[in-house]
Formats: sequence, C-alpha cells, structure tokens
Amino acid sequence: MKWEQLLSNKRFGQEKAPHREDDRSEFQRDFDRLIFSAPFRRLQNKTQVFPLPGSIFVHNRLTHSLEVSSVGRSLGNDVSRLLLERHPHLEKTHLTEMGSIVSAACLAHDLGNPPFGHSGERAIGSYFSEERGRMYETYFCEETGDSLTPEQWQDLVHFEGNANAFRLLTHHFRGRREGGFVMTYSTLASIVKYPYASTQAGKKGKFGFFQSEEGDFHKIAQELGIKKVRNAQGGERYARYPLVYLVEAADDICYQIMDIEDAHKLKIMTTNETEELLLAFFDEEKQKEVRTRLTTIDDINEQVVYLRSIVIGLLESECVRVFVDNEERILDGTFEGSLIDQIIERPREAYQACVRTAVAKIYHARMVVDIEIAGHKVITQLLDLMLEAVTHSDRTYSKILINRVSQQYQVDAPTLYERILAVLDYISGMTDVFALDLYRKINGMSLATV
Repeated sequence: MKWEQLLSNKRFGQEKAPHREDDRSEFQRDFDRLIFSAPFRRLQNKTQVFPLPGSIFVHNRLTHSLEVSSVGRSLGNDVSRLLLERHPHLEKTHLTEMGSIVSAACLAHDLGNPPFGHSGERAIGSYFSEERGRMYETYFCEETGDSLTPEQWQDLVHFEGNANAFRLLTHHFRGRREGGFVMTYSTLASIVKYPYASTQAGKKGKFGFFQSEEGDFHKIAQELGIKKVRNAQGGERYARYPLVYLVEAADDICYQIMDIEDAHKLKIMTTNETEELLLAFFDEEKQKEVRTRLTTIDDINEQVVYLRSIVIGLLESECVRVFVDNEERILDGTFEGSLIDQIIERPREAYQACVRTAVAKIYHARMVVDIEIAGHKVITQLLDLMLEAVTHSDRTYSKILINRVSQQYQVDAPTLYERILAVLDYISGMTDVFALDLYRKINGMSLATV
C-alpha cells in the first residue's frame, strides 16, 4: 500500500464535487460535520461503562469519544512528523493531515453503538441467536415476499457496533433520501477495525460491515489501494487500513485508563490500588520522581488525574514508536495484533494488569451489571415489538408503533433484511433515557410526554 493513494480527501457519495476553498481541509470538515451531527450529540446520553451520573460524573459515550479524538490527533500528528522525516518527498501529500483524519475517525468510532453500553450490543446479537429472534433465521415475510440469506443472518447474530457505525456514515447515499455525512474516503476507512464481513467474524464475532454496506467498503478499498491478504482459513480479506491502528490505539488507551479513574471516583477501587496500578507503567527512577510530584498535590482525585495523564502520554509515545518502526509491515498488511500489544515490556505488562483489574473489579461491579440486566430487558422487548410491527404492518398496533418511528428509518423497505436493519438503526440510535422512556410507555408505566 502507498501513502500517496491511501490518503484521499475524495468524498464518498460526492466523488465529483469540487473542493471548497477555505482555511479548513476536507478532513477538518469531516470533524466538524461529526461534532455538529445529531447522532454524535446523542452520545452524551449513552452509557460508556458505568451508569449515567448522579452526583458523581463519569464518562459517557460523548466524553469518551472526545478524549479518544484528542489522543488520536496526537498519535496522527506525531506519526506524520516522523514519517515525513523519513519520506520528505511525501510533504505535498495528505500525510500532513494524518492527525485530522485520525481525530475525525475517533469521533465516529462509537456512533453505531446502541444504548446501555456494550451490554446493548450483546443484547441485540443474543436476541437473534438465543431468544425469540431465532425465528427470523428461516422466517418468510409475506409482506416483502422473501427471507434472510445465510450471510444476512450472520450480520444479525454477530451484531457489531463497529459495522453499525460504518453503516450510519455510508448508507444514506443510495438515492433513497437526501442528507447524511458524506465523509472522506480516508476517514471512513479509518473506522473499519475489522475489514471483513460477518461470514469471517470467527469466534470473537467481530466484523467491519454488514452485507448491505459490503459494496461500499469494496469501493473505498479499491479507491485507496487497500491490499488483500490471506486469512487464517486460507481465504482472502482486506488488510487493515493503516490509520485504523492509530484509531484503535487511541481507543485502547482511553477506555482502559479512564475506566480506572472512574472506578476510583466511584470508590470501586481505593486510592492505593489505583496509584499502584498506574505507577507500575514506569521504572523505579521515574516512579520516585512521580511520587515526589504527588506530594505537592493535595486533592486525591487530582493525584489520580495527574497519574492518568502521564500514563496516557507514555502509551501515546510508545504506540507512535511501534507504528513508525513497523511502517513497512503495516503497509504490506503483515503486521499482527494492535500497537498496544507491541509496546515495551514494562508498560505493556502494566496495561495488561489494568485489563485484568477492570474485568475482575469494574465490569463485574454491581452497578455495571444492573445496567446490563436492565438494558437487555429494554432492548429485547423493543426488538420484539418493532420487528413484529414491520413484518405485519397492516395490524392496528403495528401501525401505532410504526407511526412512532421517524421517517428517516426505512421500516417499509422492500426486503425483510432491510426492514430488520431499519429497526436496528432505530433502536441503536436511541439514548439510554429515550429507550427506557419508550419501554415504559409501551408497558403502560408512563404517559408523560418528552
């Protein structure tokens, strides 16, 4: 793969449109479009890990995405600077805009996630694989006159927030309706963490695009010169787009370290546990220096903030080094794993200790599990009712429910697959509060207007 082709400011859906003349680059315009979009704004009321705040403010999807974008910009700018020193002939290319591309992609990386955190994502997949949704594997819809293909069924049982984000940013441009994001090819490619369809998802169930957007990804890959590589089963798939590694690293750094800080605020972890976990990223000499600095900070929470900030700085610089050192392998599609996997031993082991602690103490904390239980119940019932409505739209109650759905969702699509995806679009776009409010109204527990 070649940087000259990989970095393109051509817009998906407006390939022949002229570029605007102002001080913003096309990639900065991507960033601005996302910031001012309704789906991005709704992230403020979507759970990251912990329940949305009462008296103690913790991260939601919006604050998480902004922080990931900030770290992503630093990663992109630092990598760009070092690569330009190595390849000065690329100065006239969009390599100088790498920070803007990564920053915009980081803003978009969670747009496709449903309410109630990762538990919402799991609830949708398990609805089709374990619950009433299993009927749709062989269901014949009389209204549309068709059934799901095996490939379409895999999209549903492996429902993926990453694939849903790609869908959200691209599926408006099929002549069905106006509007949408019209992002640059490079920004779109940067959010596809798993560049293959659900049929290659494997045991982890991860994939990058639904069947409905597979052609869109092929078009982007061909435009940018993303090469194909052999997968573990001997088949072919696309290599990862290089900037995906930077978006992934920014996300890995932020969610893991910020979850630790939030757990400390909520007293799930003690100050000593938190500080020792974060100090472990540094050698003994640096630890001594940091401990001295901590004695000058009176507020305990601010001590943790300081520790968190220097850990993020260390991880950012290490991920930059790994990317630049492995540029050739990344460009030929042979680099394995994530950037975090390849950083030097001490911070890598400290990061893994944070992962183990999060699994043991944070993700199984009662308040987190309570959100998972409630979210699963809400999403399951909404899916039950909405899928029944769009497959039997002539029924009285179905008409009432469909009238509740915004016209932007094509619940009257000509195929069963598209109708199901329209329902998933609708539910995935909900905030936690909206989903819970709708659930209560459907069950007659609330008549309040919003």
